[in-house]
Amino acid sequence: MTTADSNETDQEFEALLDFIHQRHGFDFRGYKRSSLCRRIEKRMKEVGRADFADYLAFLEVEPREYAQLVNTVLINVTAFFRDEPAWTVLQQSAIPQILRDKAPDDAIRVWSAGCATGEEAYSLAMIVAEAIGVQDFQRRVKIYATDLDEAALAAARNAVYPAAALASIPDGLVERYFEETGGSFTFRRDLRKSIIFGRHNLLSDAPISRVDLLACRNLLIYLDIETQAQVLPRLHYAMTSGGILFLGKAETQIASSKLFEPIDLRSRIFRKRKAHSPRSHLDMFTAVSTGPHRQIVTQRLLEDMIGAAPVATIGVGADGQLLSANIVARRLFGLAEPDVGQPFHDLQLSYRPVDLRSRIEEAVRTRQIVRIEDVEYFRSSTDTLRLCVEVTPLFNNGLHAATAISFVDVTRQYELQQQLNAANHILETTIEELQSANEELETTNEELQSTNEELETTNEELRSTNEELEATNEELRARTAQLDEQRTYTEAVLGSIGTGIIVADRELRVTSWNRWNENMWGMRRDETKGRSLLSLDVGLPLARIEDQLRRVLATGEPERVELAAVDRRGRSIHYQMIVSPLRLNGAEITGLVIASENGESRAAPVGMTGSGAAS
Repeated sequence: MTTADSNETDQEFEALLDFIHQRHGFDFRGYKRSSLCRRIEKRMKEVGRADFADYLAFLEVEPREYAQLVNTVLINVTAFFRDEPAWTVLQQSAIPQILRDKAPDDAIRVWSAGCATGEEAYSLAMIVAEAIGVQDFQRRVKIYATDLDEAALAAARNAVYPAAALASIPDGLVERYFEETGGSFTFRRDLRKSIIFGRHNLLSDAPISRVDLLACRNLLIYLDIETQAQVLPRLHYAMTSGGILFLGKAETQIASSKLFEPIDLRSRIFRKRKAHSPRSHLDMFTAVSTGPHRQIVTQRLLEDMIGAAPVATIGVGADGQLLSANIVARRLFGLAEPDVGQPFHDLQLSYRPVDLRSRIEEAVRTRQIVRIEDVEYFRSSTDTLRLCVEVTPLFNNGLHAATAISFVDVTRQYELQQQLNAANHILETTIEELQSANEELETTNEELQSTNEELETTNEELRSTNEELEATNEELRARTAQLDEQRTYTEAVLGSIGTGIIVADRELRVTSWNRWNENMWGMRRDETKGRSLLSLDVGLPLARIEDQLRRVLATGEPERVELAAVDRRGRSIHYQMIVSPLRLNGAEITGLVIASENGESRAAPVGMTGSGAAS
């Protein structure tokens, strides 16, 4: 590849990174170029793109590709207790140090930066819970687990892992912290409440604060040196004094950092160093007169020191004259060269923006620095400053030699403080509203709990009723089976009788018609059932004896009846029958039973009529 081609490729690569940053808000530019280039080229091959410009065009028309690219670039390689010896040192040395600095009720805050699918966060949870107990863990511990990959965070929140993923967990912890469900293992739900997963960009988002233990393993190795230099102060800021930083075994650059000191360099476990601020020029003034050599304060030395001060500073002699004023003070208060050497009380500065003469007397009398906070200074009608004034007495051999007065511009800090106060007020209001809403939710939850208990009681009653219905249904099925058997038996008996049997209800509707009648009159049983006896179209004219039939229903006395009839072959016969009342259980009459008197009937001339009631 020529130099020109290389430059063009670099420009296309930078254009791709700029596009990803502007369109999706993720800045890959802090990652090591060689590693980042390899990961992107790997994804380009998978989707068949020849160069960076072609892939950029593909991203523009296929927005879903961005998620696949992130998954490729962010190498989510993780495991429970990865590099187990380092975890052992963390558990045996670092965790006890954190606990020694904590009161029994103090909160413990842990941050897993770059948590991937959650194995590291849950490993941290297990070792902390082992150290303080599960109950104290639920009460005191918050673990913040962050990553850029939303898909990985979703998997971490589910906390479901195959059995193979748990192989690296020390003995006994699986049984105490996981629940088996269908061949997979789920981290305990009651402990997951203390673990908060969220998307966070370590390069651009504000760091989580007051962290006692920060695990950022195998993340810095993907960043270039400049970006690492930006990230380390963020990690330092996030941690409490003496907080523990836990890195991956490949991350060696922090060993030379002045922000952290090693606890166990081999395991990459470090402690936060306290930040040291350089001494101010006022401390230096005091050191001149109170140091071990007790140097004599001269006007020349005072002028040199005041002139070197980065803030507005003046010097007033013991005789009350203005000895010196640096250039910052001259510009701020409009002092001129002739003012030096003049009596200080004649200058406007002695009483504006604040009375300094009484403060000088107080500082000399108490031999202490006098600080005046939040001094309002109207430099013009449109320009107002906020100053912090410090009056420092300087002594030589126990005698007052001079006074140094500094004016620190704290306007920006004042404005920020005001904004912070307003934000705190809003926050307090929001917290009160959230508390109120939380109480309402608790009330609603209690009501729902009560409703749930009522529903459970109702459900129990329904189950009991259902059991009773099932028992009744079983009895009905048994009874129905008996009735079916009885009906089959009755029909078999009726069908076996060698005479005609007709059974009718009180409305004279046919309920039974045996086989003898089918053969005799040529009408099947299913054709007669439910029809009126008086309307049957057969050779037996039962309508003629309706009065006798109804009389039997009324009196309950059987009657013998003769009737001229014609069988299905067209033969004329005298049909003799006995009409009897049908009683169930010897009680009320429910119908009639009409039986032929015998199996044969005498032939007779056609036209013979039936007789009345037999004698």
